[in-house]
Amino acid sequence: MAARIDVRKTYKLYIGGAFPRSESGYSYIVNDAKGRFVANAALASRKDARDAVVAARKAFGSWSGRTAYNRAQVLYRVAEIMEDRRPQFVQALQQSEGLTAARANAALDAAIDRLVWYAGWADKLTQVVGNANPVAGPFFNLSTPEPTGVVAVLAPQESSLLGLVSVVAPAIVTGNTVVVVSSFDRPLPAVTFAEVLATSDVPGGVVNLLTGSAATIAPWLAAHMDVNAIDLVGVAGEQELATELEVAAADNLKRVRRAPGAEPDWTASPSLDTMTDFVEIKTVWHPMGV
Repeated sequence: MAARIDVRKTYKLYIGGAFPRSESGYSYIVNDAKGRFVANAALASRKDARDAVVAARKAFGSWSGRTAYNRAQVLYRVAEIMEDRRPQFVQALQQSEGLTAARANAALDAAIDRLVWYAGWADKLTQVVGNANPVAGPFFNLSTPEPTGVVAVLAPQESSLLGLVSVVAPAIVTGNTVVVVSSFDRPLPAVTFAEVLATSDVPGGVVNLLTGSAATIAPWLAAHMDVNAIDLVGVAGEQELATELEVAAADNLKRVRRAPGAEPDWTASPSLDTMTDFVEIKTVWHPMGV
């Protein structure tokens, strides 16, 4: 009997809840941690980035309009499916980061736990950062956080899953939609994460994932007039690129999140700042007795 040929997986982009090939038609080689060929990944183009922004903007109204409790349920569902697909994530982490099975399982545990942590904060954040303000007059003065809008996110290059979850989860749990550029050398955990999103309750367009070069795609996202904020923490180790993107974002008054120094320790406990960095505070006045 002839030997069976494996069915090779085709890795694609994730835009608007679908998995299109890159508009450019190009792909690039992905090797494992030992330099051995693993797969070809789609090489996203500027057109793909624009399509992702359109999808994110289309999804923003519905997603931001959901209750915080419902967004928490959706994130928790993502954690459930990641747990169910443990073998696939462990394999992707071993290939991408060269981890042992034990360390890959620990990294996956940390990513899942991080999702649950953010899900737990979804309906509590307003109580912590919002408030009733004392004013001189017969008025109620209430401040409450609202999502910024469409956020461009540059995922960490080294921490391909935990780092990815750590920058995506706080943005979407507060009601934003995101366009994510994955790690160039280690895109497989990110693409697997996109498959989880597609099979969970996350609406199409809330998270859009592009594989390819951040140096090529990110300048267009930083300059895009319909992107409201950009997260540069994932490229903290590339100070020249981060500075270039911050300058481009300043031209159209984007909110920018940038690490003060080297790439952060993604295993450290998260803080509320990761959520409040991409919310705006809306203050409402209302007369008393009405």
